[in-house]
Amino acid sequence: MERTKMLPAGRAGGAYIPPFRLKQMQAGIQDKSSVEYQRMTWEALKKSINGLINKVTKANITSIVQEIFQENLVRGRGLYCRSLMKAQLASPNFTNVYAALTAVINTKLPENGETLLKRVIMQFRRSYKRNDKPVCTAMVKFIAHLINQQVAHEILGLQLLTVLLEKPTDDSVELAVSFVKEAGSALHQLTPMGLHAIFERFRGVLHEGEIDKRVQYMIEGLFAVRKTNFAEFPALDADLDLVDADDQITHELSLDDQLDPEPSLDIFHPDPEFVEHEEAWKSLKKELLGEEEGGEEGDDEEEEEEEEEEEDEEEAAAQQQEIQDQTETDLVNLRRTIYLTIQSSMQSDEAAHKLLKLQIKPGQEKEMLRMIIECGMQEKSYMKYYGVLAERFCKLKKEWEEMYDELFAQYYATVHRLETNKLRNVAKIFGHLLHTDAMPWTCLEYIRLNEEETTSSSRIFIKILFQEVSEYMGLPKLKERLEDPFMAQYFEGLFPRDNPRNTRFAINFFTSIGLGGLTEGLREHLKNLPKMIMQRKQESSSSSSSSSSTSSSSRSGFSSDSDSDSSSSSSSSSSSSSSSSGKRPAPKRQRRD
Repeated sequence: MERTKMLPAGRAGGAYIPPFRLKQMQAGIQDKSSVEYQRMTWEALKKSINGLINKVTKANITSIVQEIFQENLVRGRGLYCRSLMKAQLASPNFTNVYAALTAVINTKLPENGETLLKRVIMQFRRSYKRNDKPVCTAMVKFIAHLINQQVAHEILGLQLLTVLLEKPTDDSVELAVSFVKEAGSALHQLTPMGLHAIFERFRGVLHEGEIDKRVQYMIEGLFAVRKTNFAEFPALDADLDLVDADDQITHELSLDDQLDPEPSLDIFHPDPEFVEHEEAWKSLKKELLGEEEGGEEGDDEEEEEEEEEEEDEEEAAAQQQEIQDQTETDLVNLRRTIYLTIQSSMQSDEAAHKLLKLQIKPGQEKEMLRMIIECGMQEKSYMKYYGVLAERFCKLKKEWEEMYDELFAQYYATVHRLETNKLRNVAKIFGHLLHTDAMPWTCLEYIRLNEEETTSSSRIFIKILFQEVSEYMGLPKLKERLEDPFMAQYFEGLFPRDNPRNTRFAINFFTSIGLGGLTEGLREHLKNLPKMIMQRKQESSSSSSSSSSTSSSSRSGFSSDSDSDSSSSSSSSSSSSSSSSGKRPAPKRQRRD
């Protein structure tokens, strides 16, 4: 103990103590409120927080969150912010992970998130004034990801861009471009008008031509990224979207605010109420984690006793347990394995190869094919990766091609349950399968395009589907495919001719989505429809007149049999009268050759 006191104190107010020595010293101290014990717990807290932050990755962030909440983050608020900023500066590529960790902690302890944001803003100010590009770049990236996680308000991002572009230099414009790439997707959703103004400023900088060619090319590339709605730079990675938007607490701090970074939080200070504060943290920790300390151990002991007493019952129920595993647990594990396999692959060919090596049981193939669509559905925007992956499996086996046909029918029938973004992704995946001929076009027979049998969601699905196919095939080739006489029976629902009202609805629909060229046949049918109706009426009237004439002739035949005597007498009298009058019958007209 005396030797420890003689050691020189560091910048944080303490000296280095080996872990084993620290445990021995803590065990030897009886007074928990003494300054020596408080200093030891402070050093242990600092090392623990620093170690957890250095270990956190995208793969283990959920477990690290549970572990870091075991530490006293109220007492160690300054330690957390200091360690996190130090780690982010050393590893800028992990900035999105550190921002996600802060977002989770901010929902439970908003003071920690606010303190971190204050320090990041202050660090940016200092580095910008000193022209310290590495630090400034790291802080700009950190602010961008804090905005993506909605820990920082979007106004802070617009202020930052305004400062960087006010007096444009090569470095400041480069920083602004990198910031917009990182946070552009979030700014586009939260403040589209503000982002538009920033791009107008970029356009002005580009037209002024006072910056380096390299930076000008970066601005042009940024405009290309904007055209794709930041598809390559999503705001949040699926693995890091850990907080509900409704649960997040956003701090409205700006660059112009007078901020107090509270540097004293990084230094040890004796606490006269240390024991009470530690007890308060323990109760708060129970609320945060939703579990009681020691409960796990008690539960484990009870479970062991129950296992010893009920071994026979478990053996009797083993078969039933296996059945439950096959229906529920195995399916969940299979879906998780497929999801992780797809997400961990860089290319679709690699993902297909890994999925084929999973040795999926018979009857579970359809679940694998469905998971490909489900994974693509969860993306913020459509990624061709999933369409190509589905195409690979369609072309591997005829059975899988038929399964995708069934999945098309299922998704189209339940499309009204999907959000617009998920609906768009699903439609584009099936559009890819159609224009690559990976899936038969006979699946379009499930679509009945009329006002009664479609909803707004299904019409959006059809619109995106055909626009995707038309974009790759071209309108002439698509029209030729849809006018194939051998496939006409499968497209009757798309181009209805049974009712003029349905025909007009289909014409108006395809015209409104920019594919009016597909409806020329329907327009011709609608134009000739009155003539066809008149022709049918004439045919029906002629058939009715012919039937009436045949019936009248049959009635005249019956009357001629009964009146044969009177007709013969009348004919003889008429012949005698004609001979007595001396008139000749009119001569027949001769035909000229």
